[in-house]
Amino acid sequence: MTFEDFFRIDTRRRFLRDCAGGLGMIALGHLLSAHGLTAASEAPRLDYLVPKPPHFPGTAKNVIFLFMAGAPSQVDLFDPKPELQKWHGNPLPPSMTKDLKLAFIKPSATIMASPRKFKRHGQCGMQFSDWLPQLATHADDLCMVRSMHTEAFNHHPGQSLLMTGSPLSGRPSVGSWSVYGLGSESRDLPAFVVLGSGTQVSAGSTIWSSGFMPSAYQGVPFRRSGDPILYLSNPPGVTPQTQRAGLDALREINQIHQEETGNVEIASRIASYELAFRMQTSAPELMDFSDEPRHILDMYGVNQEVTKTYATNCLMARRMVERGVRFVMLVHSSWDDHADLTKNLSKNCRITDQPAAALIKDLKQRGLFDSTLIVWGGEFGRTPMTQINRPNDPGSEGRDHHPDCFTILLGGGGIRGGQIIGKGDELGLNIVEEPIHINDLHATVLHCLGFDHTKLTYRHMGRDFRLTDVGGTVMQKILI
Repeated sequence: MTFEDFFRIDTRRRFLRDCAGGLGMIALGHLLSAHGLTAASEAPRLDYLVPKPPHFPGTAKNVIFLFMAGAPSQVDLFDPKPELQKWHGNPLPPSMTKDLKLAFIKPSATIMASPRKFKRHGQCGMQFSDWLPQLATHADDLCMVRSMHTEAFNHHPGQSLLMTGSPLSGRPSVGSWSVYGLGSESRDLPAFVVLGSGTQVSAGSTIWSSGFMPSAYQGVPFRRSGDPILYLSNPPGVTPQTQRAGLDALREINQIHQEETGNVEIASRIASYELAFRMQTSAPELMDFSDEPRHILDMYGVNQEVTKTYATNCLMARRMVERGVRFVMLVHSSWDDHADLTKNLSKNCRITDQPAAALIKDLKQRGLFDSTLIVWGGEFGRTPMTQINRPNDPGSEGRDHHPDCFTILLGGGGIRGGQIIGKGDELGLNIVEEPIHINDLHATVLHCLGFDHTKLTYRHMGRDFRLTDVGGTVMQKILI
């Protein structure tokens, strides 16, 4: 069509009248975009997991989070309180317990001194319970934080707060934020992997969800037997060539749909299909320990009945980090010892102590410890008071939830080992030195990965969200 033809069917005045609305919308869109109130102008990336630079050079490239779901008792494992002996079997004055957040017991519950024996370990003299003899050998590699606190005193919100920065469901997990910020160095394995042992975790998939982020950032649970992920193997008669042809056709259809709708989840779907195809070779090899020397398997406890499952997960975590997986979460549940504390705590320590210590040793001897951040801990701690469910059954006593003062361990990846941070009072009720909130832990994890936690944000529902929400301070004292 020539200009003459155009002017024959429309006049200049009519043209401007008809398109005025469109020009106005363009102007409005430009103004809104300048204030960050519109969607991103660029098309969604098909590969969300490409490696990305951090804000500054980080000390850690990977994270292994040893999540002890259910809340281990700090007064029986890490934080000896001799003063409890004086109160054993007696309640505390109301003035000392009036502000405690308790889930099941009353403030008048009697004190239970720990029967555990504590010894000093390493050059630093860090104290560990006799139930963690292997982990204690790494005292000089670990930073023990005895002044953790949280608002949540029940498991589901507590686990959600620990892993997502919020007690409410629907937020991205710390693993998702790590992958969102850095991408992945592995092209054949998920960037964020979850390995489970023990019983079911209270908060379920909330703790490894990508929340409102694209699903490419969520954690991928690996199974303990058979295919690491369901349906990873092809059905009989389906060759790799046939599958590749089907995936290519599916990719074209999805790309057309994405271009029409702009839906970011379609890009995630395409990337997931491609990753699953590559994993069909890499995942079985990852879980094949035939290339591991016998002394390594024995060091982890892979061939011992008690430690086998957790040892397998710890060894897989090391192998994943070697292969570029960004974030590995090992969930062991449950440490929720409201009753039978002695029996249950002893069992969980036997399951986890040797494998966790072996993981640290193995990372060190392979030159991976300095670039891998290790976190060991639960969602809160346990009370110094006892919970008695069976009065006529001595030894059946347990401890209630305690969010006001508990302990976690950190090591590797920029952490200064051989030091104790923070202090609780003589009974372990409240913090008296250097209180550290869960959001402070998050800020520190992101700092080790090379991020300013206040600037690692994701826009959702008209505002910028971050892992630390509106709080969080980097624990500078624990850093190298």
